[in-house]
Amino acid sequence: MSKPSKLHLSRAILGSAAVVGLLAFSSVAQTPPKPDAAASRAAFLQVYRVLTSPRCQNCHPPGDSPLQGDDSHVHMQNVKRGADGHGVTAMRCDTCHQTANLPGEHMPPGNPKWALPPPEHKMVFVGRSPADLCRQIKDPKQNGGRAMEQLLHHIADDDLVGWGWNPGDGRTSPPLSRSDTVAQLKIWIAGGAACPE
Repeated sequence: MSKPSKLHLSRAILGSAAVVGLLAFSSVAQTPPKPDAAASRAAFLQVYRVLTSPRCQNCHPPGDSPLQGDDSHVHMQNVKRGADGHGVTAMRCDTCHQTANLPGEHMPPGNPKWALPPPEHKMVFVGRSPADLCRQIKDPKQNGGRAMEQLLHHIADDDLVGWGWNPGDGRTSPPLSRSDTVAQLKIWIAGGAACPE
């Protein structure tokens, strides 16, 4: 049997190197990118602007009285949260809030699910720093037992949450559209739900 020529050896070595290089490249290409914590924090700051706008924070007060108006003043008529979030006695939410917004400026807004969060999961937005609100909304013990995907679904698809972007005459909408808010939430989650410092 004849000895392989230098040319054949060179080709074999180059071929082996190419195979090793392709294998290394394919393993790198299949490695998912690391979560981008900086982009995640920046995205949450955009979501924070929405959550602390009057359309969101008015239903997420620290006490048991909802807030109202663009200035987030305490709801008139001494309205209270109640055991189920739907008010108490004759002052149930649906006494004034119908299934849809009433026409006219500053008329009672409406939705079939109109309510505050229940007392065991108040989800307070008012007065929270970005870092505090971030930690709160991603904590299932404080957010009604929601995992990240459920939280995203809640913001993206819940009918009552969606009312915030259709608040009726005389009320400002949140600073981002619903679709932009959902896009920022996805960036936040993809980056590991990092919280501002």
